Amino acid sequence: MTAARPGANVTPPERIVGSRSSFGDRDRDRFDTPHAGRRATRVPLSLVVGLAAIGFSAVYLLSDLIEVAQGDFSTFRLSLTYVGEAAIPLFVLGLYAVQRPRIGRLGLFGATAYAYAYVFFTSTAVYALVAGTLDYTALVKVFGAWMTLHGVIMLVGGLAFGLAVVRAQVLPRWTGICLMVGVVLVVTASGLPNIARTIAAAVPDAAFMGMGFALLSARRK
Repeated sequence: MTAARPGANVTPPERIVGSRSSFGDRDRDRFDTPHAGRRATRVPLSLVVGLAAIGFSAVYLLSDLIEVAQGDFSTFRLSLTYVGEAAIPLFVLGLYAVQRPRIGRLGLFGATAYAYAYVFFTSTAVYALVAGTLDYTALVKVFGAWMTLHGVIMLVGGLAFGLAVVRAQVLPRWTGICLMVGVVLVVTASGLPNIARTIAAAVPDAAFMGMGFALLSARRK
């Protein structure tokens, strides 16, 4: 459910002048799974975040495309929306983490605000599933001003995070610009038909997928 929803290459960590951290440094912060009698299995943070940004953004976009095809909500469509939206706060905060310290306080503010907005939007997907809400218009009628408020928070968070990505120069500049353009389009299209909202939502989805691919590409290099 779309609730309110050019560039440089990734700079190799060793070429970032003055940076106190890099993808390699941050990869030391790993998720360790202990096994008796064996070495721990280590999963680099940049790998997890990159795959999540790509995979869950694709799921979210797919849910919007299904809504366009169906014309209204369905249990399958809302389930995909829930999965996609629930993951957004996690991988957005992860994208902030892999760009520290260059992304700065603006990046923290933007990531937090954007993540918070999608915690709310995820709850609306849960409501629609439980209540059997027919379509997006009916859902907006239920949440009214709360939908508008969190749409504004999403807009401010997306603009701040996108600008911070551009300034940090850790991920491609175009991804930050794409995110900023995308959140503006999402808010502008919020009262338009499904196809317009889906096209608008595809822009921030593309931004996050681009960030994810950049992380995976940097790891291969």
